[in-house]
Amino acid sequence: MDYQEGKQRFIEVWGKMAGCWGIPPAMARVHALLLVSPEPLTAEDVQQELDISVGSANTNLRELVEWGLVKKNTLPGERRERYEAEKDMWIVVQRIIARRKEKELEPVLAELQKLKAVQGDCNGAKCFRKVVSDMCTFSRQADRFLHFLAHTEHIHALHVLSRVIS
Repeated sequence: MDYQEGKQRFIEVWGKMAGCWGIPPAMARVHALLLVSPEPLTAEDVQQELDISVGSANTNLRELVEWGLVKKNTLPGERRERYEAEKDMWIVVQRIIARRKEKELEPVLAELQKLKAVQGDCNGAKCFRKVVSDMCTFSRQADRFLHFLAHTEHIHALHVLSRVIS
């Protein structure tokens, strides 16, 4: 397989895999292209390489910058912005974890806390509170674990994870 074919396959695989992480496939494809690009790319480069609209390229680049997965800068004497992906995979994973935790897990935790206050003495209400309380406990533990992963140096985190897995 040559470089171009390998690059295209990587872009497609990253796009599919990232969908499992809650990242839109189009955004993941842009990210994948930037990951394997040796030089920063302009929005026009991204648009042409992936055969997407200018609006899609700009929107996805802006979102990647917001997630902290891509840096935007300009070269001296140039007006066009160039985009470069963070290439340290540990940092990439940490930023994805932090974003997903903030946007998904934390709101669920807040809602579960409210649901624990459901009133009633019937069996249904007692069962409901028990299930919600158990979910809340598990979610808080998951939140602490994800916080640990998102804020720990990779050497320390890998050591801890290897002990947990083995």
